[in-house]
Amino acid sequence: MRHNPAVFAILVGGSIAGALDITYAIVFSGFRGVPAIRVLQSVASGLLGSAAYESGPATAALGLFLHFFIAFSAAAIFYIASRRFHLLTRQAVISGVIYGAAVYAVMNLIVLPLSAYPRRVTFPPLVLATGLLVHMFFIGLPIALAVRRASGQPRQVSGQ
Repeated sequence: MRHNPAVFAILVGGSIAGALDITYAIVFSGFRGVPAIRVLQSVASGLLGSAAYESGPATAALGLFLHFFIAFSAAAIFYIASRRFHLLTRQAVISGVIYGAAVYAVMNLIVLPLSAYPRRVTFPPLVLATGLLVHMFFIGLPIALAVRRASGQPRQVSGQ
């Protein structure tokens, strides 16, 4: 049975990126004493503002849905761009890392400030460094590799 390369790339890339990112967020926040439900509610707060923290598991579920919607959207954007710019799949590793950094910048400098997120976005060094690395290697890279796989592009071998 043949699969649709766009669906494969978006579902696989978005699922892996979304799972890795939310796992990081929950574990990293857990070390600082923030429960997982609060992490998921903070995602929902981008849509609902402070009210997201008052509705319990329902807004946590909304936050999880929104988180994966964003991950699938990021994968779809990369897939669409890769149809026009083949370098994105020919050099998937470097493209993915750069794309992850771009996703981090867009989310933190554009999306969050324009959303209903109730706190001012700040960049303490540890949060900036880990967030950037996570976006590069847990979001951008899996998306780019899934898109490359879906496109049938061969792996890049060192020295070629």
